[in-house]
Parts: sequence; C-alpha cells; structure tokens
Amino acid sequence: MTDERWLRHATTEVHGRYFVRPSRSALGGRWLVGFHGQDQTADAFFEQLEGIPGAEDWLLASVQGLNRYYTRRTRAIVAGWMTSQDRELAIADNVKWVDSALDHIEREFGAPRSLVFVGFSQGVAMAYRAGVLGRRECAAIVALNGDVPPELKDATNRAWPRVLAATGSRDEWYTSERLASEAQLLRERKIDVGELVFEGGHEWTEDLAREIGRWLKEIAPAQM
Repeated sequence: MTDERWLRHATTEVHGRYFVRPSRSALGGRWLVGFHGQDQTADAFFEQLEGIPGAEDWLLASVQGLNRYYTRRTRAIVAGWMTSQDRELAIADNVKWVDSALDHIEREFGAPRSLVFVGFSQGVAMAYRAGVLGRRECAAIVALNGDVPPELKDATNRAWPRVLAATGSRDEWYTSERLASEAQLLRERKIDVGELVFEGGHEWTEDLAREIGRWLKEIAPAQM
C-alpha cells in the first residue's frame, strides 16, 4: 500500500453535462432542478421529471454527476455523484459544479423566482447539498428514497428550506422507519418537513410523480 505521506491533490477544470427545457408557461421563473440516482444519467432522470403533472409550467433541469463509468453487464454509460475517497473535496467539487450549471441556465433563461431541488436515491444527498450549501436559496428540497448526508445533520450555517421526503413502503434500503427518524431529527431543528410513504420499493412510480406534482402546487402556486 502506497504511503499516504506521498499523497497530494491538485485542482483542474472539468466539463459536466445537464439537460434543460424552459417553462411552457407564460408565468416563468419556476425552476425544478433534479439529481439522478446511482447508475443513472441526467437524460433518463430528465424524462422522469417531465412525467410529473404540471411539469410543463416549470423550467426543468437535470444535472449529471461528474463520475461517469460503464456498467459491467451492458457497457452502458451511467454516472454517480461520488465515492468515499477524498470525500470532502468531492462534496465541494459537486456543489461548485451545480452552482456553475445553474449559472449557465440563468444566463440562458433568466434568474429563478422559485427554485426547487429534487433528488432520487444517491441524488438526494446532492439535492440537500445544493439546497443548503449552494449559492442560491431554494424554496424546497424534494428527497426521494434517500437520506440526509451526515455532514448536514448538524449544519447551522444557513437556514434550511422546506423538505419534502418520500420513500417506498417496500424500500429495503431507505425504509419508512429511517425516513421517520430523519424527519424527526430535522423537525427538532425547526425545519418544515413533509413525509410520504408510497406503495412501491426503491423506485420512481407514477403515483410518486403525481404526489410530487401536488407538492409543487403547494410550494409554488401558479399565481405566483
């Protein structure tokens, strides 16, 4: 094993990808920004976001993790957000990457009036980080089948947005008990938390998409 005394880190510029589609509503100004799960891609998650009822009234964006790789079985290109190696540096890089992607979107479409981050599975941690550590304030974090990252459970550096958390009744990884425990932890810190346990497992379902659509109407009503 290589001696850790010889380890160094250097910064570099990298290119990431995201998908964006402007709002089809005359109102404008509402952004729904998504973060995919492990072994997924931004375009696949973008299609799921488009299936949310009322999504046409939002600018939709799906940001892809910088860690790209091939699947073993099909050799398809997929992505993830990070590993445990150089964890703190990876978190900082990811937050900076999301801020940069949103800068590009703002230059193209104008600034948001209401910003919602939505993450699925591994992307949930990124949604929390973007909402708490990112440069832009957001109206809500929608966390689907994933937990609060450990470094944020005691974060007090800025006010948290509203949190809407969901998991499947048959999800064996992020169980309903785990969801309830984290929701209670956030409530103890005076954070507004909504909970949903939907019929399903660790998956995106049509029922879940409909519930997200209902949530979005509460977060940013059409008359804003």
